[in-house]
Amino acid sequence: MATDSTESGVEIVDGLDSETASAARDLVAAVARADGVDGLSEQARAAIDSGGVMHVVRRSSEGGSLVGYANITPGRDDEPAMIEATVHPDHRRRGHGLVLVRSAFDAAPESARIWAHGDLPGAKALAGKLELTALRELLSLRRPLGDSANPLPPLDIPDDLVLRTYAGSGDDAEILRVNNAAFDWHPEQGGWSIDEITARTGSDWFDPKGLFLVFDRNDPDTLLGFHWTKVHPAVTNPDGDDEPALGEVYIVGVDTGTQGRGLGRILTLAGIRYLEDAGLGEVELYVEGDNAAALHTYERLGFTQHSIDVAYG
Repeated sequence: MATDSTESGVEIVDGLDSETASAARDLVAAVARADGVDGLSEQARAAIDSGGVMHVVRRSSEGGSLVGYANITPGRDDEPAMIEATVHPDHRRRGHGLVLVRSAFDAAPESARIWAHGDLPGAKALAGKLELTALRELLSLRRPLGDSANPLPPLDIPDDLVLRTYAGSGDDAEILRVNNAAFDWHPEQGGWSIDEITARTGSDWFDPKGLFLVFDRNDPDTLLGFHWTKVHPAVTNPDGDDEPALGEVYIVGVDTGTQGRGLGRILTLAGIRYLEDAGLGEVELYVEGDNAAALHTYERLGFTQHSIDVAYG
């Protein structure tokens, strides 16, 4: 079902046809090449081909090519809906972004927010025009690997803990339980179903040797925490500015009630060491700007800020 706003040249639809979805993926790839940062999050990119979101499409008046794309993800419980929007680099500074984002806010619930990935100057200017305020910050931190001048600390695992890697779908229920307990406050990471787990374990990037699980030695069936790692493959860009492969501390989750045992640090370090042993030269992670405890852990492990995403509302 679609609502067509002919005056603004914007369509708002529940699903995209295959041609439009392909054009949206191409647009997102062009934005990443031009800006050096993804215009949409992993979740928003995946939603191009899935349900559960509203799609906002902006086409050019000449030829009808796709010049802007946004989607709106409903909020969970009392959380606001989240908008993610991006405009093709060849069609910027022509008002497309303003029309696209206004249309997305008009279609979204009143409490909606919009992500500005990288918080680039154009995004800041657009937020100013729409009188939006920065309400949430997500920091990207990075750390070099394989650097003798900045070595990783040793991984010491206490005798009362067992650290192992993913053994198959039999681990999924415990991973889901810990994820939803650890992130019950998180608008994107909380409230998962088993589908979110199986989608990731079935993806091209998933490596079972890169998913670390920690248990109490006296209770080997109850998961205490986990760390998913991820590897972004090297990218060859048309302009010759190639990007090397990059490791990621994808998700670190520790069950509630287990704080104080250093599990987050142990899991994080185990994953980083795995990425270093795989020959990667750098690792990144994302952390909420107000999560002081996590920031302290990551800073002690040698991470520094690389970029910032800001949610405006």
